[in-house]
Amino acid sequence: MQNKGLIRFFAIIFAIVSIYQLTYTFITNKVENDAEAYAERIVDADAPNSSSLIEEARKRYLDSVASKDVWGGYTTYAGAKDNELKKGLDLKGGINVILQISVRDLLIGMADGSTDGDFRTALDRADERIKDGQQSYYDYFIEEFNAIDGAQLASPDIFANQEMEGRIDFDMSNGDVEPILREELQSYMVSAFDVLRKRIDKFGTTQPNIQQLGNTGRILIEMPGERDIKRVEQLLVGTALLEFWHVYKAGDIAPYLVAADAYWADKIASEKGNVVADSTAVEQVADTVAVQEEQDNSLESLLNDNEIDSEDPIDELDEAQYDANPILSRVLAPGNTAGPIIATFRAADQELIQDYLDDQQARAKLNPAQRYVKFAWGRPELNDELGYELIDLYAIRSNAQGEAPLSGGVITNAKQDYDINGKVIVSMSMNSEGAKIWEEMTTEAFQNQTQVAVVLDNTVYSAPGINDGPIAGGNSQISGDFSVAEAEDLATVLKAGKLPARAEIIQKEIIGPSLGQEAINAGLWSFAIALLLVLVWMFFYYGRAGLYADIALLVNILFIFGALASFGAVLTLPGIAGIVLTIGISVDANVLIFERIREELAKGKSQADSIKDGFNNALSSILDANITTFLTAAILYIFGTGPIQGFATTLMIGILTSLFTAIFITRLFIDGYGKNGKSLAFTTSFTKTWFTNINIDFLKKRKAAYTLSGFLIIASIISLATLQLNFGIDFTGGRKYTIRFEQDMNATEVTSILSSPEVFGSAEAKTYGAENQLAISTKYKIDGDDSEVSAEIEEKLFNSLKQFFPADLTQEEFADVSEVDKDYGIMSNFQVGPTIADDILTGSLYAIFGSLIVVFLYILIRFRRWQFSLGAVAAVFHDVIIVLGVFSVTYKIMPFNMEIDQAFIAAILTVIGYSLNDTVVVFDRIREFIAEKTNWDFGRTVNGAISSTISRTLNTSLTTLIVLLAIFIFGGESIRGFMFALIIGVVVGTYSSVFIATPIMYDSLRKTKDRPRKAIPEKEA
Repeated sequence: MQNKGLIRFFAIIFAIVSIYQLTYTFITNKVENDAEAYAERIVDADAPNSSSLIEEARKRYLDSVASKDVWGGYTTYAGAKDNELKKGLDLKGGINVILQISVRDLLIGMADGSTDGDFRTALDRADERIKDGQQSYYDYFIEEFNAIDGAQLASPDIFANQEMEGRIDFDMSNGDVEPILREELQSYMVSAFDVLRKRIDKFGTTQPNIQQLGNTGRILIEMPGERDIKRVEQLLVGTALLEFWHVYKAGDIAPYLVAADAYWADKIASEKGNVVADSTAVEQVADTVAVQEEQDNSLESLLNDNEIDSEDPIDELDEAQYDANPILSRVLAPGNTAGPIIATFRAADQELIQDYLDDQQARAKLNPAQRYVKFAWGRPELNDELGYELIDLYAIRSNAQGEAPLSGGVITNAKQDYDINGKVIVSMSMNSEGAKIWEEMTTEAFQNQTQVAVVLDNTVYSAPGINDGPIAGGNSQISGDFSVAEAEDLATVLKAGKLPARAEIIQKEIIGPSLGQEAINAGLWSFAIALLLVLVWMFFYYGRAGLYADIALLVNILFIFGALASFGAVLTLPGIAGIVLTIGISVDANVLIFERIREELAKGKSQADSIKDGFNNALSSILDANITTFLTAAILYIFGTGPIQGFATTLMIGILTSLFTAIFITRLFIDGYGKNGKSLAFTTSFTKTWFTNINIDFLKKRKAAYTLSGFLIIASIISLATLQLNFGIDFTGGRKYTIRFEQDMNATEVTSILSSPEVFGSAEAKTYGAENQLAISTKYKIDGDDSEVSAEIEEKLFNSLKQFFPADLTQEEFADVSEVDKDYGIMSNFQVGPTIADDILTGSLYAIFGSLIVVFLYILIRFRRWQFSLGAVAAVFHDVIIVLGVFSVTYKIMPFNMEIDQAFIAAILTVIGYSLNDTVVVFDRIREFIAEKTNWDFGRTVNGAISSTISRTLNTSLTTLIVLLAIFIFGGESIRGFMFALIIGVVVGTYSSVFIATPIMYDSLRKTKDRPRKAIPEKEA
């Protein structure tokens, strides 16, 4: 091998870069473990919503250290986070959604809300067609509109309006208008994407992945590790309704709190038959409210700095005291009488207090001038000393129409900034219309010494006072007790404003951190066991040469993880499976090389010449086999999403690194050992005679093979037609929940409960891993509003199944997937809308047929005869049909999930790649024998080629099966069906490469004039 020094140099550089990249992962893991320990230390584990409080504390810790040097000044946490090896949802938990921007809403907006009959009819028809169609919504709309006689897009009642002035004139034809509308729609899509990207780019400490999926109006958003799922969903589909309101002072509204408290005390006492509430307690609290000291009301500070006593006596109140003062007894700190905060409560009491204050009979006690008051809340904040969240109550000066004096549409710019004291603020500017109203509002607030609340989606972000006079020009600052992340959140939404159209979640996957950690553990176990078994086998079979292959394999794994970290690729559980499968690919390359070296040694060549010729002769087979596998992985990456792309990514990287380590790293060790004349046997005393002198007439057995395969294919087709397949919600649409119970469950009983008319009408439950864990799927209201239907389904699940959970488990705890170390309830959920399900199925079919076409062409180019391509593709069809048939026959009886989903499609494509890998190695040897054995007839040539590769075929298949079985047994429930498909595929693929692909190639080629010459008359084999 030439340029050994250069190879060593690159190998060392790659190793150093890989180790360097992986140090960032080590650093982030250490910092995040410290954050977890801190959060668990300051939060009371028995507090309500302890999991969400722990998450809030964890985020606060990470925010505080984000810009600080860690590990001796090596980097900052934020810097390490950007460069770490990223883990996917199935390993880290988090949320993955695909949003569909409503093209209908955009068209209606462009038509200025037109109610034209033709326009609305076309929209309604497009709504129906998009449910089952594959074209875009816009294409369907145009088709339906053009089908209406006399309908004109450029009508003044539709698109020739003020909104589209200058672009569409009333005398334009429909053909003229269509490209303009398409261009305008694309502009809106880009705007929607930009809005969402700005909203979540700086969302906490996660690593969001945001992609615009072609021109479909769909946006993919992945946020691994994010536990605040509700906040994410609100941020993604929320309307970002920003409003500015005048607020009442605490002193103005305090009398109502006292009156409402007395009303509810009387009501509770009446219901319980108790005495009227103690008026003395009421008066004491009212006096406390009245004597609070005034605080600074400047625009640069929020008036919520009251200290909360960590020894607050509220913890000692009993039920009688709560009944005596239902509202006031829950006040943790009263607000400043001149400030906007009425009082501070536990966040857990927010809903209860809101119900008390909004009760119509209680509101009758309001001062008539305050009858339109609207009670709003600030953002919940974790108190480190108390260990639970606090929340401030505000009273907004609303009106009969409930319309704010100023809305967020007037904002032209907003950014996170710092004031002169270094305090985090948000700077904003308004257009001329907004600036005028803002000046009027700040004038009134200054004159009355009141405040103006900044309310985003009914949450008060700030309520500053106006101490320095009216604000003219529309430029101002919002200050508060913001963290940098919170200020960036607010500024991003202020600047981005509302989405240009409704955003609907059409696919959603949420995985809790507990399930993610279990997946990591299972993945690591499977990886370690598979690796150990392969290392031992290679050393056992090839001796010292096998040891060198093992070292190259370990270097290969280092390169793979280093490359994933360097490229910013996401590691998923299927990705780990891809890495482990790469072990088999890497071993295959070394097996090919070692077997060729053994052949050269058997010919009597010197060791040096045998090594040189063995590597050279094996190179063609290695390249052909790996290129076909790489092509299928590339197609899988193009058509797949999420974890499937993770599998394809690691497989492609693994193929490239395997080639480098097998061809160059192994060669360095072998040449280095033999340079002083040392002998290397490439075998052991146990395996020296294995698979030697094989001379089997494989072609003679082809008729029996055709019969067996024909029977299996016919049986598979019959099963597919009768028993069919168990299609997952990826392809049918629906929702699937993974739920863990306190006891072992009977899936049939749960299916019966949930399928009753009063629950879902139709549902299916299957054991998922352990006997106390079920995967429950349903299509209930799959077309309904996601947030509302999801909440309804969670409520129905809890109420229907709560008999199987601990008595003290609440519905909120049941549905909260963010809890770490969660024992019971929903562990993950997955949702696919019917429209995208059709698209996923279509894309999967494209991926399968696309891979077959690409590989057919590649083999045709490489082998120059279409008969080779025919044999390879026929074998692939054979393998795929049999794998589908096995799944059809066994999915009802196997104790693990065997749904046909995107992961199964990945398995099918991997089977295609593996089958082709085997077939190409055999074909490559046949091509070689045709050139060398010119005195052999064609049948003998084919049999000899197969016999000479049988050692490699069985060795590679055995090591690959060892790897797959290790993952199947130890790799976790979520990929067990995926692994089962691969195991069946490897077995069938090994068989088909010898008994299907080669015989079909032989039979089709020997009957043509293009067949290889033969030295003697050929008998029918």
